[in-house]
Amino acid sequence: MEELLVEAEGAQQMCLIKPPVKKNTIPIDLKLRAVERARFAHQVAEKRRLIKQYKMERERQQKLEEEEEIKRLRKELIPKAQLMPYFDRPFVPRRSEKQPTVPREPKFCVPRHKTIKCCRCHAMT
Repeated sequence: MEELLVEAEGAQQMCLIKPPVKKNTIPIDLKLRAVERARFAHQVAEKRRLIKQYKMERERQQKLEEEEEIKRLRKELIPKAQLMPYFDRPFVPRRSEKQPTVPREPKFCVPRHKTIKCCRCHAMT
């Protein structure tokens, strides 16, 4: 780097001058790059088209399978009528064999550990 002395308002200051940037020595073949890029873009488009086609085919196959399953179920599952209840024998309920529940008094008192503690409660005691 070169050093350059610059005088500004009576004082000397040193400024560093950067060397010039090197030119790119690698030749860039734009036409070849454009051809490769076009080939790559075509491959990507073809791959996307194949994926879309595969997905549509898979959905069509799944739809056909579902329709066949519905047809099969409709053939197998023939609706059957419910049997009529017998009205010639009257229904007589039987007494339960379980013991009746024993009533007990409710507990209205609140345990001390569940009470709400506040300043007024402590001030009064």
